[in-house]
Amino acid sequence: MWCWKDGEYIVQSELTISPFDHGYLYGIGFFETFRTYDGVPFLLDEHLLRLQNALDHYHMTMPYSKDELVEVITELTKRSDNRDGYFRLNVSGGNEGLGLQAKIYANPTVILFRKELSETIAEKEAVWLETVRSTPEQSKRFKSHHYANNIQGRQEVESLKEIEGFFLNEAGYVAEGITSNIFWVKDGQLFTPAVSTGILNGITRQFVMKLAKELNLSVEEGEFLPSELQLAEECFITTSIQEIIPISKIGEVNYVGAKGKVYQDLHTQYKNYRGR
Repeated sequence: MWCWKDGEYIVQSELTISPFDHGYLYGIGFFETFRTYDGVPFLLDEHLLRLQNALDHYHMTMPYSKDELVEVITELTKRSDNRDGYFRLNVSGGNEGLGLQAKIYANPTVILFRKELSETIAEKEAVWLETVRSTPEQSKRFKSHHYANNIQGRQEVESLKEIEGFFLNEAGYVAEGITSNIFWVKDGQLFTPAVSTGILNGITRQFVMKLAKELNLSVEEGEFLPSELQLAEECFITTSIQEIIPISKIGEVNYVGAKGKVYQDLHTQYKNYRGR
């Protein structure tokens, strides 16, 4: 696997970071995952804006422009036989030594990883997790290195490829998946947990809500109990890598899965956009 770190292209086996990087020592790091279609990164502006919001909040510098990053994505794609890929742009605090003396992170470590895309899954099942979704460390959740809660959830699931785990928050409301945002359909209306439940405001989540409005689908964001989701006809999850994935069942509750009309309409609209 080819990677790019601080201006240099590096193969996976030679990639290193300092043990004094504050991303390692204190979890000060943020990332975005996205994919390419025909070599073009999808929704890159939206991903970079979310990343920049997190960096600004923690007084971290981003030393590379969008144009520079696009050049890197293009080169990594060329070095991978021009195949579309899964990309992770990672910005961590950099080598600031032991202690919390850094007020501004002016020299972060910036890595762009590229790996092969996994096989697209037609449907998945879901389970309710015993692990409670943690509250964000600030007013809203950033896509940060603080992933212990997600890892705890992952450890409850036999195969994340086939099964997604659904978190509840401390108040008992539906929150999000281990690696996804959650949607469901009841009587032709689309529902999704509000950001106030402590979820990550996923880029694909936001995009799917935009597509729903273009299709004149009503979207309600709110705080919902599991029993409300279990009464739905359709359920699906969204991720930046695998797009929209229908859920066929949660525990003993069955859904229409990939046969769902709302899922099909949204997925068709999604494919139309990604091809532009």
